[in-house]
Amino acid sequence: MDVLGDIGRSLREAFFMFWETLWPLILGFTLSGAVQAFVPRERLERTMGDHRPAAVARASGWGMVSSSCSYAATAMAKSLFQKGADFTTAMIFMFASTNLVIELGIVLVVILGWQFAAAELIGGSIMVVVLALTGSFVIGRRVARSAEVADERETELARESWSTKLRSRAAWSDAASYTVADLTMLRRELVVGYVIAGFLAVLVPSHTWNAVFLHGHGFWTTLENVVVGPFIAIIAFVCSIGNVPLAAALWHGGIGFGGVVAFIFADLITLPLLLIYRKYYGTRIALRLLLWFWAVMSLTGLLVEGLFSAGGIFPHNRSQTMVETQFAWNYTTFLNLAFIAIGGYLYWLYRNRARFGGGAGYAIDPMCGMQVQTANAPARRSRDGIDFYFCSDHCAERFTRQVQPTKE
Repeated sequence: MDVLGDIGRSLREAFFMFWETLWPLILGFTLSGAVQAFVPRERLERTMGDHRPAAVARASGWGMVSSSCSYAATAMAKSLFQKGADFTTAMIFMFASTNLVIELGIVLVVILGWQFAAAELIGGSIMVVVLALTGSFVIGRRVARSAEVADERETELARESWSTKLRSRAAWSDAASYTVADLTMLRRELVVGYVIAGFLAVLVPSHTWNAVFLHGHGFWTTLENVVVGPFIAIIAFVCSIGNVPLAAALWHGGIGFGGVVAFIFADLITLPLLLIYRKYYGTRIALRLLLWFWAVMSLTGLLVEGLFSAGGIFPHNRSQTMVETQFAWNYTTFLNLAFIAIGGYLYWLYRNRARFGGGAGYAIDPMCGMQVQTANAPARRSRDGIDFYFCSDHCAERFTRQVQPTKE
């Protein structure tokens, strides 16, 4: 067995999965940083402060024009919730960011066919409605509020007008600091997700995935497929558009249409993202999100397969086409180069924030790397006369356990 060759091919696959999602990754974290630095809490409370139809529609629309990267969408949803958005509406934004975006539809058309792109649009809309109808029952207002770490107060910068902040290099350097901090906080999850995805895509043949699905039992086959599909996504670690190649392998191996649809939607419950939910919201809510999302994804896959079968547009072409693991001068490459330049500029702003007057009133959580406002920090500890600020009590408690504090 060519072990070194398998490792090389797996890492190559991992890299090109990363390359495929690089520009939306940078875009998503940039948007997240801008929301945290620029958008006043009251503005989001007015537009996404509940999960009524108007707020749900706005969250879905903003999600559709946002990043398609699961990690970036998760960070963005967290910042929206911290800024005052309704928890269910923030989750709807996150779903729309990964399942209703245009670039995902384009990749699905190229790799799997137009029916899967249509399933993305129809299924994504179904999930938004189901999430809005069930959010209060699953999460509950009291539980969702307990996860919120933002304080009611705002800094002077947050109360400045949009026009003033957009012209301020200090404000942009603060936004860049949020972007870099979020990337720093999630860097391990990102690396693990892409590397494991590469190894699974190369080393696990499609017939192995196919063996875990039922065949020839009518409705029960479909039901088993849509339940097991998200489970495959959880253990496959594949995020965002990167899960489309593996979905193509599953489809070619004989997996049902609804199972593949549920798998594609399940990029929001991969193991690295579950760990992120736990970090953001705590273990209790992370478990609720897992069960809630899994049920919604499975139900959506079941409904989509039924609708497509009834409408006579059920796909039959089992294409073997995968994403090419080589560079090409296409839209992805040009967008990646453009956003790499944008990312470089943001990093330069971050490194020079003191020079531009940024960083005032902010601190970096020493445990997770998240940027927090010192005036609104949920927790603070002192050691040797130095104050440390934390994004949550969880990080503060870790600091207390790992660093012997002086008496405050």
